[in-house]
Amino acid sequence: MLPAEIIKKIRRIDIKTRLLVNEIFSGEYHSVFKGRGLEFSEVREYVYGDDVRTIDWNVTARFGRPFVKVYEEERELTVHLLFDLSASTLFGSREARQRDAMVEMAALFAFSAIENNDRVGAVLFTEQIEEFIPPQKEKIHALRILRELLYSRAGARGTSLKAAFDFVNNTQSRRAILFVLSDFFDQGYEKPFTMLTKRHDVIPIIFTDPFEQALLQHQGLLVMRDLETGASRVADLSDPATREDYQRNLNAARIRAKRLFTSLGLDFIEVSPGTNYVKALFEFFNRRSRRL
Repeated sequence: MLPAEIIKKIRRIDIKTRLLVNEIFSGEYHSVFKGRGLEFSEVREYVYGDDVRTIDWNVTARFGRPFVKVYEEERELTVHLLFDLSASTLFGSREARQRDAMVEMAALFAFSAIENNDRVGAVLFTEQIEEFIPPQKEKIHALRILRELLYSRAGARGTSLKAAFDFVNNTQSRRAILFVLSDFFDQGYEKPFTMLTKRHDVIPIIFTDPFEQALLQHQGLLVMRDLETGASRVADLSDPATREDYQRNLNAARIRAKRLFTSLGLDFIEVSPGTNYVKALFEFFNRRSRRL
């Protein structure tokens, strides 16, 4: 049985994201993520304004008046949430952690998919694949994914984006929409990621935290602990060289990731806990709409 705190979180996120989906994002999601094509629906009589290229000449000849073929979008899509459960995503203050923002956005995408009758699944990963949830399209399934994101106990603490991308490349042959939710503190994943983009519609979501930069306001000695390895060291943030080294290491992984995404022509989203991620999503949808 789930702890009361987790049940409370699920209900709160369910209510919040359902409101956003119903009032804002359902239409935006539908407009930018298209189905796999058009399929024949029916034949009806021609009316003024119909495209003459859709005239069904066999039926027209049979009845002596023009008929057109009607096509409908083959809508059903498959969505996968690639969710980074590594310990580094737990960084942040008690009020606003990266992981909390990641869960809310994952829920928003899951419920948007369900609202549009699409299938949604999830790959939860650290330095290994922690759990694979095959895609389905029922509301109860989206709630199950949300529960796992909140309650999953990862067996490892490190990060391997390569492991997640290799897993999807090796198991998912059908084209899908992939939302990759991570802080992207990793390297060596470029090749499998590039392969991923050749088959799927990949949307990276980079999570940053203002608290990372706030540490630079600290003067003097500070005990710093790596959340993934558990290693601790004392850093003197009064020392300019130490501050520069911290800033360089902090930015290097994300700069590398953004350059990769840009080189592949991908739209990506950058989100910080405690900020208005709705604005970031609107900007993303607007960029996608202009490209269609």
